[in-house]
Amino acid sequence: MATNDTIADMLTRLRNANLARHQTTQVPSTKMTRSIAKVLRDEGFIADYEDAGEGVKRNLVISLKYKGKNRQPIITALKRISKPGLRVYSNKKELPRVLGGIGIAIISTSSGIMTDREARRQNLGGEVLCYVW
Repeated sequence: MATNDTIADMLTRLRNANLARHQTTQVPSTKMTRSIAKVLRDEGFIADYEDAGEGVKRNLVISLKYKGKNRQPIITALKRISKPGLRVYSNKKELPRVLGGIGIAIISTSSGIMTDREARRQNLGGEVLCYVW
């Protein structure tokens, strides 16, 4: 099933896999989902990700991270901010802080996908894709 909003689809799959305590989950591989997975990995929210499959049917296999012996998911919440029906942009002065800096906002800037912290450091604004904490 092709969805219009690949990012929301990716977040939902991550959320569901987390709730079901899966080790890995698959999302369709696009430039966008790869960039977001990279940010999540660099920020320590997921263990790793890799490309699988050929041609059009490529998937990203994302390995989830849990902590403690009860396997509490590292990601407590994923929230889509900018949607296809309502884009949310933010200039460098108004970049959101998620939970006072505990969480991250993933921003799509002219220099690629990055966290709010990174965008602030590079003095960039952009589209606020989602919050993760």
